[in-house]
Amino acid sequence: MFYLLKLGELCLKGGNRRQFERVLQANLAAMLRGTKAVLNSTDGRFYVTCEDEAAARVEDILNHLAGITGWARANKCEKTESAMLEAVKNEARFCFEKGARSFKIEARRSDKGFPLSSYEICRIAGEAVTADLPDFKVDVHNPPVVINVEIREKCFVYGYTHKGIRGLPPGTAGRGLLLLSGGIDSPVAGFLMALRGMHIDAVYFHAYPYTSHEARAKVVSLAGIIGRYSMGISLYTINFTAVQMRIKEAAPEPWSTVLLRMAMMEAASILARARHCKCLITGESLSQVASQTIENIACTSGKAFCTVLRPLIGMDKEDITKIATGIGTYETSILPYPDCCVLFSPEHPVLRGKVPEANDLYDNLNLTPLIDKAIREKTVEKCGFHTGGLPRNGLPSDGVL
Repeated sequence: MFYLLKLGELCLKGGNRRQFERVLQANLAAMLRGTKAVLNSTDGRFYVTCEDEAAARVEDILNHLAGITGWARANKCEKTESAMLEAVKNEARFCFEKGARSFKIEARRSDKGFPLSSYEICRIAGEAVTADLPDFKVDVHNPPVVINVEIREKCFVYGYTHKGIRGLPPGTAGRGLLLLSGGIDSPVAGFLMALRGMHIDAVYFHAYPYTSHEARAKVVSLAGIIGRYSMGISLYTINFTAVQMRIKEAAPEPWSTVLLRMAMMEAASILARARHCKCLITGESLSQVASQTIENIACTSGKAFCTVLRPLIGMDKEDITKIATGIGTYETSILPYPDCCVLFSPEHPVLRGKVPEANDLYDNLNLTPLIDKAIREKTVEKCGFHTGGLPRNGLPSDGVL
């Protein structure tokens, strides 16, 4: 099988475009390791060749690859009129067998030395298809399939295309630490930041026995799903039981959720600094729950001593759920194993907390020793895809993965 990959946003980059392409190539090479696929690239295109038995795995990888707008199974042939027309007819037969009954030809001629213009390629290719398949009609307005002909270093012909997840290759925008819970929102936040080129680590705050082992297993599963889009995730689990019990026993009940979020921000910031993460990432959406009013977000932000990114801040639940469904996290997120924030939620939470009052309440709890101990006792596991030691500077010398 031969696949053509179309690069996305990184094609708009200026002088550093090659750097983005090198990261994308290294990411794809790492993901393809073990498939025995061959990866090549030219200006604006990547090409993957593999045996038929590896096709399903390769296609699944391409569906999880950040940095491409799309991919297609393609025919590659020499840049001659006869070879091009044969490839077009082969692709037309494939599309016809898949159920298409009309088509359109589109041509791009990057090699201006090719003797036919783009218009001439479209005309003679269309005539060749209709002569070979009389029941396959031309429809230039709304065809179910477009057969593309690209004249580059070779001639490439392809019909059905698959949308990529777009974005930028993870590893081009530094490292961020995701506060990952078992809910719908935070996995989506991590996915969106991975698409902006960020490598993701994640931290989960566990409160066993008040939260179950099943709740933690759910988070591990979510990290694994997001890790497939972000070149793997290191998931840190921090036991926050002692912190939560101190808040429950010594703080005003309406403030408990805000104070817990403040403690999580402090702990996450400490871990982020140790992991050389440049920011924290949260799944907060403005006013979605009581702890996410603008006043309460100001209170919790005060304990973060690094940048906090909130990619969902202006999104509603329907938009977030749609993304979660598309990336495969929704069904796991709705499993009935609540996290510690849900279990310890007060019946009447404070809605418009004032920062000075929040800081006074927090300081009186003396949580720092408990937080430091919890961080020292953290556990870590690798979730999702990991490179397995492939050098990050490109392909193996023989190009075979």
